[in-house]
Amino acid sequence: MNAPADNPDIAETVEEAIASRRSIRRFLPDPVSRETVTELLALASRAPSGTNLQPWKVTVVGGEAKAALSAAILEAHDGGEKPEREYNYYPLEFPEPYLSRRRKIGWDLYGLLGIKKGDKEKMHAQHGRNFLFFDAPVGMIFTIDRMLEIGSWLDFGMFLENIMIAARGKGLHTCPQAAFANYHRIIRERLAIPEDEVVICGMSLGYADHAAPENALVTEREPVENFATFIDF
Repeated sequence: MNAPADNPDIAETVEEAIASRRSIRRFLPDPVSRETVTELLALASRAPSGTNLQPWKVTVVGGEAKAALSAAILEAHDGGEKPEREYNYYPLEFPEPYLSRRRKIGWDLYGLLGIKKGDKEKMHAQHGRNFLFFDAPVGMIFTIDRMLEIGSWLDFGMFLENIMIAARGKGLHTCPQAAFANYHRIIRERLAIPEDEVVICGMSLGYADHAAPENALVTEREPVENFATFIDF
């Protein structure tokens, strides 16, 4: 059964849903119904898109299908297969302030997990938990038509955010995962995704295990005055 209706983790306002959205890295085994996932995707599909192209495509996996996909990717990950994605999510080099932000979140997470600097084995194992969907009962893989341009990718981002915010209204949490794009060939084969679609990312969906130390991570945000410019306002 799903978590009870009086689940204290339910966000009751839009503001609360946005503020409480976090990337959860350990989930409870409690199942999430297909009906609930369908409702979330229907809400998310209200995202705006240029000329209403609605570029989003999603494959939802659970049960044995999710376990088999996870096992196949983990085998490649642990076997040393070189990650290969079809697009650059990150720049080849990180200038400041991006480098410092990237390093900080990494060491904040590893600190909560007791992973010391230089412990490559534990770092590798923690990264591999991505491919278990962090134990979430629901995994999603997102794809987009290869012919579409950057505008549609921007639209896709709004669709992804809608899923994450809508999930909070049902007491659910998520973790968007670009790491899955590194194994698009395995995903394509296992989920019968055609070659004319690009694997963008995955996402874990479920109920957060709030007892897990990694879920205590709350990332910092820059104050508005550091990134916004007001002119004649």
